[in-house]
Amino acid sequence: MNGPAVAVARTECRRTLRTVAGDRTKLLVLVAIALLALGPITAVALFLLPALGESVAAGEFDAADIAFATDVATGGVALVWLFLVLMAAIRTVTTTANVDEPACLLLSTRLRNVVVGVVTAEILLFAPWFLLPATVVAAAFAAGAGTVLPVLVAPVLTLVLLVAAVPVGFLLGLWFRHLIIVYEPIARFRTPLLAGLAFAYFGSIATGWFDVLTAELFALLGDGPLGWPGHLLLLAVPNVSASSLTAVAAVIAAPAVGALAIAAAVPSARIHWFADPARTGDSTVSRSDSSSSRLERGLSRTVSRPAGTVALTAIRRTRRAPIRLAYAAYPLFGALFFVQDVIQAGHLPSYVAVLFCLYVVWGTGVLFTLNPLGDLGQALPAVLTSTISGRDAIRGRILAGTVVGVPLAVVVAFGAGVASPLSAGATTALLVGAVVGAVAAPALAVGIGSAFPRFGSVKVTNNREAVMPSKSAFVVYTSGIVFPAGAAGILYTDTAGAIAEISAALLAATPLPTAAAASADGIETAAWVVLLVGLAAPPVAYKYAVERFDWYALE
Repeated sequence: MNGPAVAVARTECRRTLRTVAGDRTKLLVLVAIALLALGPITAVALFLLPALGESVAAGEFDAADIAFATDVATGGVALVWLFLVLMAAIRTVTTTANVDEPACLLLSTRLRNVVVGVVTAEILLFAPWFLLPATVVAAAFAAGAGTVLPVLVAPVLTLVLLVAAVPVGFLLGLWFRHLIIVYEPIARFRTPLLAGLAFAYFGSIATGWFDVLTAELFALLGDGPLGWPGHLLLLAVPNVSASSLTAVAAVIAAPAVGALAIAAAVPSARIHWFADPARTGDSTVSRSDSSSSRLERGLSRTVSRPAGTVALTAIRRTRRAPIRLAYAAYPLFGALFFVQDVIQAGHLPSYVAVLFCLYVVWGTGVLFTLNPLGDLGQALPAVLTSTISGRDAIRGRILAGTVVGVPLAVVVAFGAGVASPLSAGATTALLVGAVVGAVAAPALAVGIGSAFPRFGSVKVTNNREAVMPSKSAFVVYTSGIVFPAGAAGILYTDTAGAIAEISAALLAATPLPTAAAASADGIETAAWVVLLVGLAAPPVAYKYAVERFDWYALE
């Protein structure tokens, strides 16, 4: 690799590390991912692998066990290669292919140097995530087996996989990004396309199809070239026969595959980086404006003109930039845990129906009202110095959430009640509660959002920024929805006694005195207090938001 390519790789690595280190939230997220994804696996490996190494070194396994271990090594390595290709492709689509300052970078050196430098930087950034855990796991096995070979082979195997996978992922991601950014027939519908791919991916996990596909790929690819690096791993295991020729072929084939992928990526990058993005914004805006004309006429007949204008503006801005609502979809990932129960039961469980309605109520508040001051952006000074009153401004925000949330609450509550074993009375109660919640949640959110505003934009994706509600507003608002809803559930189902018994049983397992356990009457009283406070909070929050808007001073 020549000097310019090294400079590009060094610059990309330095820029990425500075970006991560300069964002505390992103840094904490990466640490959490590392602990959750790698921590349990590493802990289990450190606990079990020394004993496994001793058993393997002692020759306690028969021929069938050794054949099974060979299949696991080759099939597992093939799946790891596919995983690395997928991760590299996703990184390319979201980050890597979107080079910084392209007018300077692409003209200051040959395109091949840029591609080689970017791919090399990706390999170096991927390496710590796999090299360190692989070395730790290999050291644990080597401690029991009494040989240092696993520690020496693990880094080589990791590099072989990265060198063969990352360039291929870069090439595939480059063409996928070209399709959704440049090729207009697909770029026009890239948002529903990406949403459909995400839905298919998470749906396959929830329904079990992902496990079936993984098992098929494991059996299919293990005996092919993708499983060759597995023999490199087997060479370090005592008393296990491995093909030295296949291991050497894997070491030679990895850089060859990487070189071929880079050779194909150079003209592909030239096509993508020097192409103009597809123009899709004008038609989207015109469709959005034309479809909202009926809403504008309806609002003009029912509310004052200033409040209706605020509501319509909030809805239009959100329709034109739906990325602003990406945070509202995060709780939907929790629905994956319920899909298996729904499929096995053949109907929607009652608790899932309640949770869906609770999500709709929560979402009604976060759509337009959880950051009423920050959402105005650069228009904040003009709005505050205009003739619009705080009452009209806040009512317009609440109206926007209600117009969207109430019909959605009716549809979801009725559909969930019919699809679940809830009785007609319970379905009616769920419907009424969802509608009332869809009206009260925006009023609660607008007060909390006024108390904890956020004016600066944050990165939603690697290349998209939006003004989001603050973390404090999220936490306080979510608590204001969850706790009263939980209190209402306790009172409706009359489960205070059962909760008291469970708390007493848990308290008995601690050094605390059993007298500290809450009684059923105490839990019921606390539930009433929380429910009444939750019901009183929306009008209080609304009054506070109006006063906050009227008396807000620009700094």
